[in-house]
Amino acid sequence: MDSHENARTTPHGRMLIVQRLAAGQPVGAVAAALGLSAKTVRKWRDRFAAEGLPGLRDRSARPLCSPRRLPPERTAQIEALRRQRRTGPAIARQLGIPTSTVGLVLRRLGLNRLKALDPKPEIIRYEREHPGELVHIDIKKLGRIDGIGHRITGDRHGQSGKRGTGWEFLHVAIDDASRLAFTAMMPDEKRESAVAFLDAAMAWFKAHGVTVQRVMTDNGSAYRSTPFAKAIAAYGLQHKRTRPYTPRTNGKAERFIQTSIREWAYATPFRSSDERTRAMRPWLHDYNTARPHSALKGKPPLSRINRDNVLGNDSYGGAKPGGDRAALRLAGMRRPIAHEVDASALPGRLQRFCIRGCLEQPSLGHRFVGHRGGLLVAGLIPAPLNSDLCPVACGD
Repeated sequence: MDSHENARTTPHGRMLIVQRLAAGQPVGAVAAALGLSAKTVRKWRDRFAAEGLPGLRDRSARPLCSPRRLPPERTAQIEALRRQRRTGPAIARQLGIPTSTVGLVLRRLGLNRLKALDPKPEIIRYEREHPGELVHIDIKKLGRIDGIGHRITGDRHGQSGKRGTGWEFLHVAIDDASRLAFTAMMPDEKRESAVAFLDAAMAWFKAHGVTVQRVMTDNGSAYRSTPFAKAIAAYGLQHKRTRPYTPRTNGKAERFIQTSIREWAYATPFRSSDERTRAMRPWLHDYNTARPHSALKGKPPLSRINRDNVLGNDSYGGAKPGGDRAALRLAGMRRPIAHEVDASALPGRLQRFCIRGCLEQPSLGHRFVGHRGGLLVAGLIPAPLNSDLCPVACGD
């Protein structure tokens, strides 16, 4: 142990005592020269003679015996009762010892918190080798926004009778290997929305050169539905579900959702749900193309996608005119632009939706503006719709 602040000697000073005595100097002369008592000089002389150099070091101040220390049997009883989920005061009352003593023992045992009795199992981390081997899909429910709330403004007037404005649902898909992410805001978390989002996600990943082989979801009713199973089969995918009550199995989607709500959904006091949805697109573009990702050694997700992919530098490439199927982005529009679409031209599972999006005439480059309405969904539309129009990504 270290010498206390009032110590008159140090290991070096004690060695000087030994050296001077060995040189033949009397005890009194050494004590006078070093400003010590003769008793102190003789103590260090005797310790050196008995123990050698270790004898010149400070000894522990711990007592040789502790008669008031709790017997090992009592410590074992405290531990046994604690493992039966007993609280500190309950253990103290049962054993007839002070609560403070029980607290000291529990801290020494590392059991002062009940959660220490059920340590979390070790997380087995995994990462697929190639993009598309596994895509995680999940849903986050977000409250609709109807003006900035009192937590931001500090004004509670008019809040008491205000009813809730409902919910909207952020559907996310994130590639396991690259962390490349795709999102869409949907009106609900029902099976029709889940299938529509799967269609949009498959087209989006395909446009980025990623061939999806498997998808992982939780056990929500939408993902266990027959329409979703048929959509999975139509794409030739393998559907993996998480174990019940084990959300960490789908941890990459859970982590992405937490990141998105922290950096996007809750980062700004939005005035409306539409404003929040519009802000999603630039944030997601930055996430995919520029934002450093800690799991990717500081590189963005797009850095793990094949460099030969012509869309590799653009997270929101538009649909290709004349393609057999093309994605129409219906969330995050900078200015809502509507166009009536003949329902008979849509895949059967999307006919129930009234699509709201924007369509571009390639030859002229303008957009056809119609009335605003319909559900905010992300689906697939066969392209081209006719000889003049083709679907494009909205929000530019």
